Amino acid sequence: MNTISAYVFRQALGPLLAILGALAAIAILTQGLNQLDIIVTNRRAGFAFAWVTILALPQLISLILPMAVFIAVIYAFNRMHSESEIAVLYGAGVSRQRLARPILQLATIAAVAHLVINVVVQPWAFEERRKVFYDLRTDIASSLIEEGSFTYPAEGLTLYARSRGGGELRDLLINDGRTEPGITYTARAGAIVTVEGAPAIVMRDGQVQQQTEEGSVDVLDFDRYVLKFDGVFEEPDLFFLKASDRTLFDLVFPDRTSHYDQRNVPEFLAEAHGRLAAPLLNIALALVALVGVLTGEFSRRGYGRRIMWASIIALVIRLASLMTQAAAADEPQLNPLQYALPLTVIIVASMMLGGKAARKKRREMGPSVLARAEA
Repeated sequence: MNTISAYVFRQALGPLLAILGALAAIAILTQGLNQLDIIVTNRRAGFAFAWVTILALPQLISLILPMAVFIAVIYAFNRMHSESEIAVLYGAGVSRQRLARPILQLATIAAVAHLVINVVVQPWAFEERRKVFYDLRTDIASSLIEEGSFTYPAEGLTLYARSRGGGELRDLLINDGRTEPGITYTARAGAIVTVEGAPAIVMRDGQVQQQTEEGSVDVLDFDRYVLKFDGVFEEPDLFFLKASDRTLFDLVFPDRTSHYDQRNVPEFLAEAHGRLAAPLLNIALALVALVGVLTGEFSRRGYGRRIMWASIIALVIRLASLMTQAAAADEPQLNPLQYALPLTVIIVASMMLGGKAARKKRREMGPSVLARAEA
């Protein structure tokens, strides 16, 4: 890579990393807010929030990377235009193709990184993320009792603990009205455990109070009492991985003995083709950006209108790719369109960038460009 190519490459790389970081931060914030209700009620809240945020990054980067490449190229070349660097390079005999080469190299690197994320990193991160949320939702120790509040995990069952810490519940009150007559348990301390696969509370230093048929109350003091909650919590018995959680091999070759997999084969195939086709969008949108800022007549007033149209076209292409993948989940015969869309954009944009008109225009370029820039 020569000096000019290295300079152009750096001009686009810096904005790309900055834009990618900013968009990822915004997306991470929204993801965190969506899961806030689960995270804040868990005793491992800090660790859980940090871990699920990290695990969300691959999908977010995969989603925004093509548009980040487009915005970075637009920003870099618009700045170079505004400072007359492009005019100077044209005057020195540098062609559009030479200017476009480092951008295409950057887009190719982004496409390879995008492919690695889609095929390797994202499936692992999504599977791990779903497991974390599964554990959080089924963590009985975190969801059974909220500190200082009455909770009602099942009809007729009321739980209260004044405080919780160090794995211990203090000043417990449990009213079990699921059967007649109801029973009330009070205890100085307790701990939530699992007994024979079911959640239970081991209480210490407490009383059991139950009303008799005559209207009196029987009171039983205990040093240790185990109260089981069989059938109170409906925990999922099966854990199915969605299409986004699966590896490329599992998407292409699903388990035909699984009823869940059999019902979702078209969705799995659409996801697999989408992962392979999406990296091409980095090159396609980079070319759209190059066409938007390098083609057309020189203008001292800037290139706002051309950039606006290029942005609209890039957004339409990105949305069309997402819509095509969604449609292919219902109609598998549409899967080839996931590749046809970016490849068509690449071919058309390449022709616009380096066709006969561009070569003819290059012969007309030279000192006249600098003259117009200085006029």
